[in-house]
This record gives sequence, structure tokens and C-alpha cells, in this order.
Amino acid sequence: MLPSGEELLSNELRQLELHRATESQSLLVSNDADIPRGDVQYSPQQVPVRPPWPHVREGYGFRPPSGVSTPLTNAAERESPLPDPNGLGWPAKSTVSRLNATPMELAARNEQIAAAVRTILECIGEDPDREGLQKTPERYAQALMWMTRGYEERLADVINDAVFAEDHDEMVLVRDIDISSLCEHHVVPFTGKVAIAYIPNQLVLGLSKLARIAETFSRRLQVQERLTKQIAIAVQEAIKPRGVAVVMEATHMCMTMRGVQKPGSVTVTSCMLGCFRTQQKTREEFLTLMRK
Repeated sequence: MLPSGEELLSNELRQLELHRATESQSLLVSNDADIPRGDVQYSPQQVPVRPPWPHVREGYGFRPPSGVSTPLTNAAERESPLPDPNGLGWPAKSTVSRLNATPMELAARNEQIAAAVRTILECIGEDPDREGLQKTPERYAQALMWMTRGYEERLADVINDAVFAEDHDEMVLVRDIDISSLCEHHVVPFTGKVAIAYIPNQLVLGLSKLARIAETFSRRLQVQERLTKQIAIAVQEAIKPRGVAVVMEATHMCMTMRGVQKPGSVTVTSCMLGCFRTQQKTREEFLTLMRK
């Protein structure tokens, strides 16, 4: 079960305080130069120095919760919204085996899917041997593997070092990002748009990587509520901003072409983390910019 927004915010703030306390102790150097640091005044013997950049790419928050470069001091620090040593972010039961599959194993997977599709065609009353359906099982197997390729993407590779040190503390918003996913309840598509915003905390993320993160999680079997939250938490873990906001609007085929059959209905979900959750003015600014 994913942690609640309040638990996530509390954990992030606690980890940030511990990180800053450790960094401030390790980066104090002797320096007689009069170096301006904005409104903060330091003695000549205690001038903080920014660590070398870029950092070692171990996953940007998606790495294992221990190691030489990320020492942990207590059990509380071990908790992470993305507890995944493979960097996949909420992997399913067979995700790792698919990620590590050989070409022969992938071919065998396609054959299994194709055989299952052939059985489905027979069960619905069709003839899988007629001309128009002879290659449909193989085509569908390839298409399904492509539409779920997010199971094969590591988040660290998606971000791919596109994290930059910038002294920018205003909102960054990318909106109207097209997404397509498969509803896990009926395995039919839902499509729509997502808006992603964050307020940096000394680090910014390459703009295209916001869309790539959304693409990675949408190319899995999903529900819209979980997809929205996964995108937000992934951005939060990647660069530790002051806050993240994600709003998604989508149309679900399981509502428009089956069941209740209500074409034109739109589902809206949101996830607010950090200052977007705690500060009403920040949240309102995001919602205003998103709708322009």
C-alpha cells in the first residue's frame, strides 16, 4: 500500500533535515575570503561549499536504501516511497523476470500470449484460422508487449543524468502531456492529458524527463488514481523539490464503450505533495496556470 500524503511529506521532511545536518557538518572548510551568500552570514571558518556536480547516478532516489554512498543511521531512514533495488518503481510480481529476460525468453513470452489470444478468439466464436485473423495472435502479442514496455524501464535510466543545479525557486509547469494506458480492470485503453509542476530546491529536472516519467508509468496496467500518484512521487524522489503537483484528465474506454456507456465523461485525479499540499496560494497558482 502506498503511504498517505501526510506520511510521505513527514518522511521527506525528516530525511531532508537529516541530510542537511550531515552535509553541513561534512562540508565546513576553512576559508578567509569574504564570500557573499545572500542573507545568510557565515564566519570565515565556516563557509559551506557545494559538493561537486554531477552526483554519482545511483538512481536519484530509486537506488537501494543502503550502501557506501548513502549511509543510513537508523531504521526510520530506510523507509522510501520507492523501495525497489532494481530501480523500476513499484514492480509487479513478474516485472524483474521480464526486465532480465533473454531474447529466447522474450520470444517464448510472445508465443504464450499469442496462444492465449488464439484461445480467446475461439471462445468468442471466431475462427482464428481465417485470413483476417491468422496473424492476429502474433500481432496482438507484440502490441501488448509494446503497450506495457514501462515494465522494462528503469527510472534512473529514464532520467539519465538530466538533473541540473539551478538557483531557481519558482514553479516549473509542463502541461498537456498526452498519456495512454491500459486499465488493469478490463485491459482496455484510457487516454488523456497530465500536467506536472514542481518548485525546485536547488535542482531542476530536464523538461522532457517529466513526460518520460509519465510515459514510463502509463505504459503499465494502471488505474488513473495510482498513475497520478506514482508520477508525483517519482518526481519528488528524483530531485527532492519543495513540492510536486500532478493533475490528470482522462477518458476511459471501460466507461464509454461498455458498461455504463457514457461517451464524453472525463475523470480528473490529482496528487499534491510538499508546499502544494500545505500552501493554498501555491496550489491555486498551479491550478490557475494549468487551466490557461
